[in-house]
Amino acid sequence: MTETGSRPDLHDANAQAWAWGDVDGEAPLDAPLSALVSVATRLLGAFWWCTAQGTGISPAGLGVIRLLAARDGLKSSEVAARGWSTPGTVTTVVDTLERDGFVERRRDPDDRRVVRLYLTDQGREKVTDSIAVIGPKWHDAFGYVDPADEPVIRKFLADTIEHFGKLVREERSK
Repeated sequence: MTETGSRPDLHDANAQAWAWGDVDGEAPLDAPLSALVSVATRLLGAFWWCTAQGTGISPAGLGVIRLLAARDGLKSSEVAARGWSTPGTVTTVVDTLERDGFVERRRDPDDRRVVRLYLTDQGREKVTDSIAVIGPKWHDAFGYVDPADEPVIRKFLADTIEHFGKLVREERSK
């Protein structure tokens, strides 16, 4: 890998294969952090999609109902902000969740212009059932991590979430 734009060295077949997701490619030890995070993010997303299969709900839908399980009665814009999504995407996902009986839209009694999202009983059951299916798979997936490394990994991830959350908010406010 080269530092120029975090692009793989096109003359290094292993680096090129790894950067494009070749499962047989091996991560170069000198890969830029941005490339490592990019590939790790893609793989985590792919694993999330794989583990959500069989739950009867899309990963995006599951993300929305998990947010509502934590804090019912949010507006679509609040769900979008908390889920690092866009209001348009949330609207599309909520349309499906409402059609499937997992979420309902209700007008705010204090301001009829505001629509809030609420989990139905069926939605609450779906969250519980989905976490029961997905949770153990994610727990097992991190079994390779040495417990001595966990504090450093946790700090890195917490710092990354905070830093990139700030960057996203700054970009969205432009």
